[in-house]
Amino acid sequence: MTPLDNLRRQVWEANLGIYRGGLVTEHAGNASGIDRRRGLVVIKPSGVDYLKMRPADMVVTDLEGRKLKGKWKPSVDLPHHLYLYKHCPEIGGVIHTHSNYATSFALLGKPIPVCLTAIADEFGEDIPCMPYVDNLGDHIGETILKYKTRAPGILLGQHGTFSWGPTPREALKAAVMLEDVAKTVHLAMLLGGEPKRLPPEEVKKWWDRYHTTYGQR
Repeated sequence: MTPLDNLRRQVWEANLGIYRGGLVTEHAGNASGIDRRRGLVVIKPSGVDYLKMRPADMVVTDLEGRKLKGKWKPSVDLPHHLYLYKHCPEIGGVIHTHSNYATSFALLGKPIPVCLTAIADEFGEDIPCMPYVDNLGDHIGETILKYKTRAPGILLGQHGTFSWGPTPREALKAAVMLEDVAKTVHLAMLLGGEPKRLPPEEVKKWWDRYHTTYGQR
């Protein structure tokens, strides 16, 4: 398998992941990945059923958005993915969803507070919410960068979510965890009151452990 074929498979798996995880419906949402050495981006085709896609259906473009390989048109969100890849060299995979619980916070323009150890682990602070912007040009990408923190995800006001990571798989993990913690916080808020924030020193302890000793490192 060539490096490009491998990346197309990774991006295909990430797209199936957001669909099977219930983070998207019908044709909404998309996942992408980048081969930085070759300057190639692989992304979901626009308007194609998730369960009908195969790795070869993933569209290959350059960093200017010119299609290089694939029979389909790339996702209409390609410009936002490209903007993140151009301005954030640490990012290797990007995911966009309209997942319900996270988007409920985005609808209200509210960040998700760092009130759970799971949020401290993966996100290290509040999950930010940027204001609504239209989808013209680089408006979304520019605003993501303006409000981006060390958290690997952000809420788009009145729109949805973006998540990212060093690989498409890590971007998928961030997207899944974003929706999971949003659901927990949402359900807690239905019981009344505001979630209690973790103290900053506790957030640091959980973040440091998760990013240094957790898992098979």
